[in-house]
Amino acid sequence: MRTALGLLAAALLSTSAIATPVVVTQVSSKVGAMLPTHIGGRVERTADGYRRQWPGTYFEANFRGRGVLLRIGEGDVALRISLDASVPTSLFKPKPGLYRIDAASNGRHSIRVEIASESQAASTVFGGFYAAPGTRGLAAPARARQIEFIGDSHTVGYGNLSTKRDCTQEEVWATTDTSKATPALTAQRYGADYQVNAISGRGIVRNYNGMAADTLPAAYPFTLFDKATRYVDPAWRPRLFVIALGTNDFTTALHPGEPWKTREALHADYEQRYVDFVKRLRARDPDAHVVLWATDMVNGEIAAEVGKVAARLNAEGQRNVAFVPVTGLALTGCNSHPSTADDARIATALSGYIDAHPEMWVRR
Repeated sequence: MRTALGLLAAALLSTSAIATPVVVTQVSSKVGAMLPTHIGGRVERTADGYRRQWPGTYFEANFRGRGVLLRIGEGDVALRISLDASVPTSLFKPKPGLYRIDAASNGRHSIRVEIASESQAASTVFGGFYAAPGTRGLAAPARARQIEFIGDSHTVGYGNLSTKRDCTQEEVWATTDTSKATPALTAQRYGADYQVNAISGRGIVRNYNGMAADTLPAAYPFTLFDKATRYVDPAWRPRLFVIALGTNDFTTALHPGEPWKTREALHADYEQRYVDFVKRLRARDPDAHVVLWATDMVNGEIAAEVGKVAARLNAEGQRNVAFVPVTGLALTGCNSHPSTADDARIATALSGYIDAHPEMWVRR
């Protein structure tokens, strides 16, 4: 017997969204064949489905029929589920199990599940899509363009749905929506697949307030944050890297015992490590474009340092590297982070470079 989920986040949805949500019900039934699935983001294939931890992961499938089943595995997540052109339904920390979505007609349909929340503490599992009785899977969606976004909380979409700056940790989690952040907005504009390889609080050489944890470049090579498996996917060859790192390196004062005795020493280490990181990213595809962007926070210190990194890369012969400063953000999200309006402003700033370089999509 089906039990309707009372998990819609009405407070976070518009009136129109509440009027026409996708209906998701938890069921107990046998499943048909697993549907061909298109995946955006880094995942580890397991017997239970797809284990993931980097933010912004999404799963897509096409099917012909009336209904489709999806399995949600272990781990706390906020999901956005959309069918065809519907307004997404939000599920917050759904229980592991099997769920069904029925379409309005018996025809061809597309389903998309997006991970909206950040999962620093532990990985989570999405169990995949399955055919309901009378449904058959179709070829999974595919896109020619790929963009990789690398960064910190500003890339994650930390607290971007919040209507206030002062938030508890629970409120931060509930109001973080990577599916509405800059990466998703930018990729949608260009019809591109994307990865969001970002972790809130992390920097190039220094994490927020000197926090002891892997920096972003240290965590970057791995599929999950446990660093057990290096990420390898021959099909992932982005033509554009969009990187925003430096907020956590510079927004707090240095403390006794940290490796840098002066701000100048921190600057020098940051610049060299950032240059080296970009060079490693481009080793596989030297023709890929790289956009480094930064806000005007900390009296322009972050932007000045990122600008120096871009200038050094260009001086060393690295082609197609640009610096895009972003100003005028309201920063009204949780803990003075970008709001969804700010996310859109950042995406617009990035589009200025992308629109001016259409050649980046042509692979030589």
